[in-house]
Amino acid sequence: MAAYWITTYQAVHDPAKVAAYAELAGPALRAAGGTFLVRGMPEATFEKGEATRTVVVEFDSVDAAVAAHESEAYQAALRALDGGADRDMRVVPGA
Repeated sequence: MAAYWITTYQAVHDPAKVAAYAELAGPALRAAGGTFLVRGMPEATFEKGEATRTVVVEFDSVDAAVAAHESEAYQAALRALDGGADRDMRVVPGA
């Protein structure tokens, strides 16, 4: 069953660190089997929705998404981010 890695950015403190993270994270997640479905700001929000940058990456399974997060390549991306943004990240199984 597919799983979705969902990240929202609540605050960006250092755009240069976010850019360095993105340069490493994209290739790391694609190499781990991830497919980027969404990257950007919402066009509309409803109820208590916030206008925050959102990223959605599809993986074959929850296990694959968690393994991607734990991979050395992705951990290097996190080290590059180094507090440059406050984010909420979660992995949700598909329906």
